[in-house]
Amino acid sequence: MEKFINKAEVLMEALPYFRRFYNKTFVIKYGGHAMENEELKESFAQDIVLLKYVGINPVIVHGGGPQIDTVLDKMGITSRYVRGMRVTDQETLDIVEMVLVGKVNKAIVTLINRHGGMAVGLSGKDGGLILARKMNVKVSDNGKEPEIIDIGMVGEIIGIDPKIINSLDEKDFIPVIAPVGVGENGETYNINADLVAGELAEALHAEKLILMTDVEGVKDKKGELLSTLRVNQAGKMIQDGVVGSGMIPKVECCVNALKGGVEKTHIIDGRVKHAVLLEIFTKEGIGTEVVRK
Repeated sequence: MEKFINKAEVLMEALPYFRRFYNKTFVIKYGGHAMENEELKESFAQDIVLLKYVGINPVIVHGGGPQIDTVLDKMGITSRYVRGMRVTDQETLDIVEMVLVGKVNKAIVTLINRHGGMAVGLSGKDGGLILARKMNVKVSDNGKEPEIIDIGMVGEIIGIDPKIINSLDEKDFIPVIAPVGVGENGETYNINADLVAGELAEALHAEKLILMTDVEGVKDKKGELLSTLRVNQAGKMIQDGVVGSGMIPKVECCVNALKGGVEKTHIIDGRVKHAVLLEIFTKEGIGTEVVRK
């Protein structure tokens, strides 16, 4: 009997969160190891379906770097990176779009649907969702004047039109979005999935932005996990080098989303089973929440 009572107490612990987040929108960036491990893939899909059934509107933005690398390797194409971004010529772009939109996106949709959800796969080209332009990257070397590097068809977002997302939410569908945008003349652009998730969260006035990673969260200079990080702390930690280079874009993404009106942002460890539920519906959480103050 005791174990059943404990289960009931777990549900009661989550009740205030169910009430608070009912009919709210969560934008969740899905990527890293959670997309590759079969058990974690199953638990992620279950988490998303549960969110929908308790009245939350999840919107999924996914990456797919390892899957793209696998296909490029098979085709004998070597990737080159500038400041962590894949240099994307037209041949590479065709493969990126094929893998993200045609393979990874549909696999996630199928998984969520198999667990009882009603997921719909999109790219930023659908319904004019993501308008983009070519990104120019400035790189400075040994104190010289910054040089603009052409990294191909990599885009930066200049506009989000969320009508198609709102329409799907109203009909109880779960949008699953591949980070591919369209230019003003119909060009296709490969866009960083974290940036897409952050901009989309702003456009949707989301309650939460959740970035799934392959680390526990943000750590202080002693290497201890921070459960909460304020915006003013984040800037100082980046400036002091406490936040490592790989985490800087994610923290900056959270800060920008907060400035754009998102209520709370989270960086969580996608290697943990049911990471999304543990972060949202428990008092302690499992990652780092980035907040205004």
